[in-house]
Amino acid sequence: MILYNVTIGIDKGVEQDWLAWMKKTHVPEVLDTGFFVDHKIFKVLSQQEGDNPSYSIQYFAKSIADIDNYLQNHAPKLQQDLLLRYKDKHVAFRTLLESV
Repeated sequence: MILYNVTIGIDKGVEQDWLAWMKKTHVPEVLDTGFFVDHKIFKVLSQQEGDNPSYSIQYFAKSIADIDNYLQNHAPKLQQDLLLRYKDKHVAFRTLLESV
């Protein structure tokens, strides 16, 4: 199992709008690509007081080939949607992990 993890720091002022959009729009669009078998969303609890909240969005795939296909053919448009909607209101980094 391969985990594609996206960690996003989001501005407090748009947090609830962003979280609703993620759950209703963005995550379903990612899953509709057919490359992931499951997902989870976690709020990061280990933050400094006063910092903007962070979330870990985890997408589970069966293979690296599925991740590569997603990253090449679908991720650029979906990431652009996030960028346009929440410009200057978020930061994101992505990590690939393999179950051992």
